[in-house]
Amino acid sequence: MSRKRRFTVIMAAIMSVSLVACSQNTQSVKEQPATATTGEKQPTNVEETYTITAIDYRYGDPPPTSSPGLTMINEKFNVKYEPTFVPNTAFEEKINATFASGKIPDIVGLMSADIKNRYNKFAKQGAFLEIEPYINEYPSLKMVPDFIWDAVRVDGKIYAIPQYSPKYQVVTVIRKDWLDKLGLKVPTSYEELKEVALAFTNNDPDGNSKKDTYGIAIGQDINPNFNQGPYWDPDAWYHQDQDGNYIPGIIGEGRKEFITMLSELYKEGAMTKDYAILNWGDTNKEFYSGKAGIFIGTPRGMSQEYMDGLLKIHPNAEFVSLAPFQDKYGNTALTSGAGYNGITVLSAKLSSEPEKVKRILEMIDFGRKFYPQDERNEKNADFDWWSGKIGVGYDVTDGVPVNKENFASDGLAPSTYFVDNTSWAPNDSDNDYSITYQTKQLADLVESIEMMYKDIKLYANPISGLESPTDNTSGAELRKYVMDEQVKMIAGTRPVSDWDKLVQEYKDKGGVKIIQEYNAGIKEKDPKALFK
Repeated sequence: MSRKRRFTVIMAAIMSVSLVACSQNTQSVKEQPATATTGEKQPTNVEETYTITAIDYRYGDPPPTSSPGLTMINEKFNVKYEPTFVPNTAFEEKINATFASGKIPDIVGLMSADIKNRYNKFAKQGAFLEIEPYINEYPSLKMVPDFIWDAVRVDGKIYAIPQYSPKYQVVTVIRKDWLDKLGLKVPTSYEELKEVALAFTNNDPDGNSKKDTYGIAIGQDINPNFNQGPYWDPDAWYHQDQDGNYIPGIIGEGRKEFITMLSELYKEGAMTKDYAILNWGDTNKEFYSGKAGIFIGTPRGMSQEYMDGLLKIHPNAEFVSLAPFQDKYGNTALTSGAGYNGITVLSAKLSSEPEKVKRILEMIDFGRKFYPQDERNEKNADFDWWSGKIGVGYDVTDGVPVNKENFASDGLAPSTYFVDNTSWAPNDSDNDYSITYQTKQLADLVESIEMMYKDIKLYANPISGLESPTDNTSGAELRKYVMDEQVKMIAGTRPVSDWDKLVQEYKDKGGVKIIQEYNAGIKEKDPKALFK
């Protein structure tokens, strides 16, 4: 689903994510009496105006280069802020050209996919400013857990500021009204999930006397992966080989179990027929058009628009999320998200301008500030400024801030222009995502997922923060090969009985080196110890 600031589709759910953690740092911000009109504080060194350049990506159309939001930033921080925003689809080409030119902007936003390759490569070449000396000076940086800082270390040093993402992953969601109609219970195993998928396909769960529904909505790259714990998670290093080395989940026994189930469902027409070529948007439509009864959900970033569309078709639709299944070792948990998404890096050229670095970090820290739900209104001067002022950039409806329709297109608020504009919450549970959705069915679903996450254990992926040179250079291609072969197994053009052969093919094509390189850096060899 991630995941980064969709300011063109303005909804209260995204507002709740876009706000950030902690109070102003008293060392970095000069204490002055609040002004009569705004209650704002001015940063240090107000006598000097710094030109600050930035480059970042956006999903959807970039905001305007001249706007009220930019003016507010320039006035508050006494800067001439010149951000460049690139559509996500063109970002790869643009960022490659930027780095090739050697003219790296002061602030650069990078996608999570850039961390292993671009970030590591250029950090080693000295392109970025070291961040660690500043961590204890800024509240939102101090709150980042050590394990996340460790994940962005390069040769022992930190050159990146992680952008917050909750440790929530997506979970399996089922049409509860269909379960009730057919007298079925909520599945607690893959065998039960398979039976529900078959029933949704054959037993008319929507009651229209037509065979026009089916079980699992799934698209290209076998996405979602519907893992019910690290045992089945293709991205979790949980299984171990005969030598005690962790191996990637995509070749693990749990994955074989899942692929076997899908191959059986495919034969029965109980999963998306054209899954191998269906993009993510069209996969969503399979569920939200009322065709399929099993899909995924997550507290952060659910689409209100999609849900409203489904409820127009099936007004009485209800939903239930699945708790993790117990695996063969007796463990019940989900894999933890990394706890961060993209990263922010600063140009190494700033090392000669320490006061400018402070000004930039003041801006970044402000952009990561977290506001409790009851402070997300005009009574909190910082929040009001960040959101573009009440009545101009946003309104408050039923106690929830809702962005104006032209919030992003007209650049009405400063929040649109910060490279890191996602709040760093003290705890994931402090976000209260459920109250930001307008539809009761969606709010109830999200609340149930949030409550589940408060009670379950999370598995810490042991390769988090580690590097494999072989994975960096050929891992993506190798993963695609394995994924394509598993697609064939689901469709029946390659038998699932070839599983052991596929595992050996993975190893022969470079997988052995990837396993060796990652395991060389893993300290904890007992998977049970990684459940937190």
